[in-house]
Amino acid sequence: MLESIFAASAASDSLTLATALTVIASSLLLGLLVSVVYIKNQKNQGYSGTFAVTLIMLPAIIALIIMLVGNNVARAFSLAGAFSLIRFRSAPGDPKDIAYIFFTLAVGLACGMGYVGYGALFAVILCTVITILNMLNFAGNQPMPMRLKVLLPENLNHQGLFDDIFVEYTTESRLLRLRTTDFGALFEMTYDIRMKEGADQKGFIDRLRSRNGNLTIALNINDFDEKN
Repeated sequence: MLESIFAASAASDSLTLATALTVIASSLLLGLLVSVVYIKNQKNQGYSGTFAVTLIMLPAIIALIIMLVGNNVARAFSLAGAFSLIRFRSAPGDPKDIAYIFFTLAVGLACGMGYVGYGALFAVILCTVITILNMLNFAGNQPMPMRLKVLLPENLNHQGLFDDIFVEYTTESRLLRLRTTDFGALFEMTYDIRMKEGADQKGFIDRLRSRNGNLTIALNINDFDEKN
């Protein structure tokens, strides 16, 4: 019985309506399982509703593509060319969200190739592992990385100017860049920092303002990919 469950049925060249409906329904159910696990585990940290819906649709989309391509090399190259025209301009997300995307892609591939049983087994095992790790709070909750930009007058010595403030409010601080701006009248210092848990951001910025002559200060969350 187990062998019949895990046997490939949709990988053949002939595609029937019953096979297509079975594969699509299976991939949607498995996508729903992954989406529910994502919602449950991200409830405390907050989650995107649109991303949860996307996790349901992705396996079915991938499964349908795999079924349509089959063993036809020409179709595969045509599909690759079509997808090469698509450009994704969204900002990089949380690594955990990216892992969920690959998770659903793997489930969709398994269903599309006809290995519905293996896809279901893989989904159940990985969902169980994710839930257990979340319950155990594995690796803990680390403070979000931030990028700090501080402007200084050019006549102010910047060496070690904020060291004591960083010790008080951050767990990690690193000077990333120092450059002049406003035709050399100002220095712009850029830091990568992690705030201590429960640290007062307003108090942190007020302390910095008292040192930089009340010039502009920018504190951005997860802004490490900024180019300028």
